[in-house]
Amino acid sequence: MNAQPHGRKIPGIGDYYSATQLRADRWSALREAVEALSRHGVEGRQGQKILASVQELFEALAPIELYWAFPGANAFEHLRRLFDNRNFEDLTILIRRVARALTSGAYRRRTVPLMAEEADADDYEDESAIAPEARALGRPYFEVMIVDHVSEQQERFLKSSLQRMRRAEDSFIYEAVIVPSLEDALIGILFNHNVQAVVVRPGLTLKSRNTLQILSKYLRRVGDDEDVDALEPSEYGPEACRLIAKVRPELDAYLVTDRSAEEIAGLDLGRCRRVFYNQEDFLELHLNILRGVARRFKTPFFNALKEYSKQPTGVFHALPISRGKSITRSHWIQDMGAFYGANIFLAETSATSGGLDSLLEPRGPIKEAQELAARAFGAKQTFFATNGTSTCNKIVVQALVRPGDIVLIDRDCHKSHHYGMVLAGASVVYMESYPLHPYSMYGAVPLSEIKGKLLALRAAGKLDKVRMVLLTNCTFDGIVYDVERVISECLAIKKDLIFLWDEAWFAFARFGPTYRQRTAMNAANNLRESLRRPETAKAYEKQAKALEGAPDDVWIKTRLVPPSDARVRVYATHSTHKTLTALRQGSMIHVNDQDFKGEVEQSFHEAYMTHTSTSPNYQIIASLDVGRRQVELEGFEFVQRQIESAMSIRRAVATHPLLKKYFRVLTAGDMIPADYRESGMTSYYDPEQGWHDIWHSWAQDEFVLDPTRITLAVGGTGWDGDTFKTRILMDKYGIQINKTSRNTVLFMTNIGTTRSSVAYLIEVLVEIAKDLDELLDDASRMERLAFERRVTSLVEHVPPLPDFSRFHDAFRSAEGTPAGDIRSAFFLAYDEDNCDYEELSKELVERAEAGEELVSASFVIPYPPGFPILMPGQVISAEILAFMRALDVSEIHGYRHDLGLRVFNKAALERAAKS
Repeated sequence: MNAQPHGRKIPGIGDYYSATQLRADRWSALREAVEALSRHGVEGRQGQKILASVQELFEALAPIELYWAFPGANAFEHLRRLFDNRNFEDLTILIRRVARALTSGAYRRRTVPLMAEEADADDYEDESAIAPEARALGRPYFEVMIVDHVSEQQERFLKSSLQRMRRAEDSFIYEAVIVPSLEDALIGILFNHNVQAVVVRPGLTLKSRNTLQILSKYLRRVGDDEDVDALEPSEYGPEACRLIAKVRPELDAYLVTDRSAEEIAGLDLGRCRRVFYNQEDFLELHLNILRGVARRFKTPFFNALKEYSKQPTGVFHALPISRGKSITRSHWIQDMGAFYGANIFLAETSATSGGLDSLLEPRGPIKEAQELAARAFGAKQTFFATNGTSTCNKIVVQALVRPGDIVLIDRDCHKSHHYGMVLAGASVVYMESYPLHPYSMYGAVPLSEIKGKLLALRAAGKLDKVRMVLLTNCTFDGIVYDVERVISECLAIKKDLIFLWDEAWFAFARFGPTYRQRTAMNAANNLRESLRRPETAKAYEKQAKALEGAPDDVWIKTRLVPPSDARVRVYATHSTHKTLTALRQGSMIHVNDQDFKGEVEQSFHEAYMTHTSTSPNYQIIASLDVGRRQVELEGFEFVQRQIESAMSIRRAVATHPLLKKYFRVLTAGDMIPADYRESGMTSYYDPEQGWHDIWHSWAQDEFVLDPTRITLAVGGTGWDGDTFKTRILMDKYGIQINKTSRNTVLFMTNIGTTRSSVAYLIEVLVEIAKDLDELLDDASRMERLAFERRVTSLVEHVPPLPDFSRFHDAFRSAEGTPAGDIRSAFFLAYDEDNCDYEELSKELVERAEAGEELVSASFVIPYPPGFPILMPGQVISAEILAFMRALDVSEIHGYRHDLGLRVFNKAALERAAKS
C-alpha cells in the first residue's frame, strides 16, 4: 500500500517501530480513505484507487485487531461487511467514531455505538467537551485477555458471562478480548497496553497463526531461552502463566485448569494470583479480577492525605500556610492561592497523626506505600526521599561504608557520590570509563576494568577491605550496563561485595520488558534464584579448578561464575521525579540485600535520619505513592510510547535530506566500541533496512544504548553544544534540554512526551537547517570559510579527555594500591593557609610536564562535560591542564577565573604526609 486517496504516501510497515503506532495511524488513514470514498464513490480511476486503499487498510488492521477489545473482532467484521456491501454512508459514520474514540480514549469511559442498528444514532458526546474533573470521577477501564481456543458461540458465551457479573458498585470496568494460543497471549500482553489481567483456560493452543512481521517480533522479546515447542498440551497453561510473569510481572494472571491440585502445586506459575479448578464460576473470577487491579490501584498515603484535607482542624503548631490560613487572610498574596488552588494548602501540614504518618518512623500509610513501591520495583525494601537522589546516594554510602573501606567507583559519576566518599571517609579507587574523544564524553566502565581493579587489590592483599562497587546505570548519555553480569563476575572474585547502582535516570526501566532485564533489582532477584540452583554450584567448582593458579589476565578474559554461597547485596537509587510522575526531588532507595536485616538495618536507619528532613514535604510523598500506582497500571504503555517517540526522532533525522546535512543522531556504533557489542548491533534504524529489533543486543551485549536518549551531533551547524542549547533551542524556540558536550546536545524523551512535541522538535530542527542553508547561500567566500573552520574545530579538533592521574602519596590511604583518602584532602583545604592558586597558563602545563607535583585542593567540575576532572588530593597532570585550557565553557565549578586553580602548598603536603 503506497498511496492515500489524495496522493499522500502511507508509510509502510517497515517505517514503524511498534505495532501500536502502526495501528493508530492505520485507523486514521482508514478514516480519511472512507470519507474520501463516501464523497467520490467507486466510479472512475480515482474511486477504484480509493476502494483498493480501503481494502488494503482493512487487511492491514485485521491481524492487529485480534488483540484489542475495542472495537472488537465482531464490530471490526461488521465494518468490513459494510464495506463489502458498499454501505459507505454507515461505514463512514462508524469508522469516524472508532478513529475518534481511539484517539481520545472515549471508549474507556462510555460505550461507543458501532453496530448496524446504531449507525444512524446521534453521534456520541465529544470527548473534548467533558471537563477533566468529570473524567477523573469515571470508573477506570481496562481489558482482560482470555487465552482459550474457542468457537464464535463459546466466545460470545464467555464475554457475556463476564459482562453479566458487572455491578454498579464495581470500582472498575473492563472488557474481555479472547485469543487462542500461548503465543498470541504473549504478543497480546506486549502489544495491548490496556490488558491488566490474563485468564488462561485449558483449551489454549501453542502457536499463533498470525504472521504479520511487526507482531512476530514481539514473540522474540520473550527471549531465546524458552523452548516452548517441547511442551505437552497439558503444560501450556502453567507455562503461559510463567511467561506472562517474566514478560510483564505487574499483570495479574489466573489459571483455569482441569489438572489435580497436587500436580499444580509443584509447578512454577509465575505470579499467578489464583487457580480455578475446572469451573465456570464467573462471579468469583470477576471479583478476583477487580480485587487484583484494586491491589495495584491502592495509594495508601495519597488517600490518607486527601482524607486529612477534608477534616475541620484547628492548627496550633508550625506551618502558618497549613489549611491556607496565612494566604486567605492576606491582602497581598491572594494571587498565590488563586494560582495553586485550595487543595494543596488543605493538605499541607507537619502533623504525623490524624491518619497520616512519619517518614522517619513510618508505621501507617507511608510504610504501606513504601511496601507497595518495593513490590512494584522488585525490591525487598523501598524508602522514600523528599530531597532528591543526591541525598539518597549519601544515605546508602554512609549506611554501608565505614572509614577506611575501599570503594570502587566510576570517576565520571554524579558529584553526590564523590561527596558521599568524603562524608564516609572511604578509600576511593577510581575506575576509568571508556572515552568518546570525538564527542567530549565518557561511556561506561568496562567489566575488564572493574575485574582488573579487584584482582589488583587481591594481589596487594587488600581485597578484604573492598566494601562496595558503585556504578551509574544508565549513564546520562544512555549507556546501559549488563548489570547481572557485572554483579555475578565481581562476586566470583569477592563473594560479599555490595553494589550501589545509581539509576537516577532509569526508574522507568522496570516497566519495559527489554529494559527490565538490565535493572539492578531485576538482576538481584535473578541472581538470588540462580545461586540456589545446584548447577550453579557445579559450574563454580568446575571453573575454580580450571582457574587455580591462573594469572589475572586469564581471570579477566574468563566469564566468571559466582560461588553458590555468595551474598546478593544490591542497592539502587531512583530519581523518580526525573523519569516517572512525581514532584521535584521525589526519589526512592531500593534495597535487595540478603544481609540488610542482620547487618545494615540499624546503620541505614541512622544514615536515613542524618540526611532526611524532620519536616518532609507530604505532597512529594503523595506524588511518589501515586506515581507508583501509575506505573503498575500503565507504566508499560507509557514506556512503550516514550520509546516510540524517541525512535521517531531518530528516523526523522536519519531520513530527512535537510536534517542529514547538518545533524546526526549518534548510534550505538558511535557510542559503544565494537568490543562491547557482541551482537554486532550498530544502529536501531537504517534508512535502507528500516528498524532493527533491539532485544537481541540487549540480551547479550556488555553495553547497550538507551534509545530514549537522543544524542544529536550539532558540530555541523558551526555552533558548540552549549550555544546551540541556550541561544537556539531555548531562547529562540523554547525547547528545554539538560546536557550538552562540545559538539552534541542530548534530547531525552519521557513518559510525558507526546507525538505533537516530537513533531515540534523535528519542525524546529528543519527550520534551523533551512536558515543555515539560506545563510550559507548568501554568504561571501570568507564567511563560508569561517563557517567551515568553525565546523572543523568542533568536529575534528576536539581536545582528548584526560584520564584520572593518581592521588598524591600524602593522600594514599592503602599502601600498594591506588586508593585515595579524599576526606583528609577535602578538610585540609578548609584552612586557606594550606592552599595557593595557580593561573591556568602554558607555563603551568610545562611545569607539570617537567615533573612538578601540583595537587588539587578542590573538586573541579566543568559544565560540560559535567563530571569532576580533579578531586581533592589528586595530582594535576599535564593532560588535565591541557584539557582545561582547551575548554571553551563558561561554567567550571571549583575553578576561580580571577585566581586560577586551587592547589595545596608544599608545607600542607608535608604535614599531610606525616599524619
